[in-house]
Order: sequence, then structure tokens, then C-alpha cells
Amino acid sequence: MKNAMRQARCLTKLLLQRGETLATAESCTGGLIAKLITDIPGSSAAFPGGCVTYTNEIKEKLLGVRAETIEKYTEVSLPCAEEMAEGARRALGAHWGVSTTGYAGPAGGTEADPVGTVYIAVAGETGVFSFRFSAPLGATRAQVRAAAAKAALEAVEARMREAR
Repeated sequence: MKNAMRQARCLTKLLLQRGETLATAESCTGGLIAKLITDIPGSSAAFPGGCVTYTNEIKEKLLGVRAETIEKYTEVSLPCAEEMAEGARRALGAHWGVSTTGYAGPAGGTEADPVGTVYIAVAGETGVFSFRFSAPLGATRAQVRAAAAKAALEAVEARMREAR
């Protein structure tokens, strides 16, 4: 968790330096990314808010994830993560949006996407970048969530640095 907190501080500092904002759309991380950012004094200038969208209905209503996307790819997929990130960015009027959707465990998962699989997406003005993250085998629910949050924060920072 210390690494995730350190990454949140680095990203928030970069957002503040650039005068940019980040919105979150979290499913399996359950608001952990938002918590890490809001633990930092002054982060409100860089963080307008976030959504914990645990059900498909809320993903659709709040973020504009298309029912067809969930039906075709499932809610734990790159396309869903991409629509979640863009939906958070749009709904909260942020420069950047980041999303997580996956299986934190201990139950859930599929043969193709076992527990510890998280799809992460970062949306910005130039498009959406997404990837499949796999937590270390045997990671606890808390470890999966912390590792995914850190990976998501790192991805936002990397995209921000590429954009300039």
C-alpha cells in the first residue's frame, strides 16, 4: 500500500503542476484510487470526483457504458474499462479519466480471467489507453486492489507524460 500512496502523491503533484484534473471510475478497487488521491492535502484542485460503479446498471447509468458492450464483452473487459474511463472523464468534466474493473477475489474470476485480473483504462483528450493487469498469484483481495490502484495511477502518469 505504501507504493500506491507514493504513486498517488507523484501523480497528484504532476496534475497540480499542470493544472489538470483526474476523475475515477472504479469497480473492483472500490474507491481506493479516489481515497489515495484525496488523502493528499490540496488534491481537490486536481480531483473533481469519482464513481464506484459496482453493478452493471450503475456503469450504464452514471458512466454511459453501453449495455451492448457488457453483453458482448462482459463488465470485466477492456471495452468496458475504456467506456468507464471515458464516461468518468466526460461526466465529471476532467482532463483525464481512469477506470478499473476486474476480479479482486477471493471468489469470482474465469478460466480466461482468473482472480487478480483487472482491466485498467486511461482516457484523455487524445484517446483511450487500456491494458490487462494481473496481480501476483495468491494475492489477497486487499493486495489485488492495492496493486491495481498503483498500476492505474502509474498508467495515468505515463499517459500524461506522453501527452506533452
